[in-house]
Amino acid sequence: MDLRVFFQKLRKIESDIAEPHVIVVSNETPDGGRAGQRSEVSRSNAARLVLEGHARLATPDESAEFRAAAQKALEDAERRAKADKVQVTVISDADLRALRTASRTEKR
Repeated sequence: MDLRVFFQKLRKIESDIAEPHVIVVSNETPDGGRAGQRSEVSRSNAARLVLEGHARLATPDESAEFRAAAQKALEDAERRAKADKVQVTVISDADLRALRTASRTEKR
């Protein structure tokens, strides 16, 4: 393929894509590419993948499903990160009495 034609087609596909980041769905390829894998990529990468036949643009329903799953994964990760930050200190009765006695002597 002539490079000039390739880049003309690439620019045409890229100009047809409205959003800066789009969801693409992979096609099965002879070199081992698995069909159905979804990814969010830039407009230029999406155009190249579509032109080379490695992927297709996702439908609006597929895009919404992918973004909802990504949002849920982000919320779960944030929840786990907050849970890891919780610190628990166990104080025995003897330690508690010692702390109370120390605070009373400081007040005097």
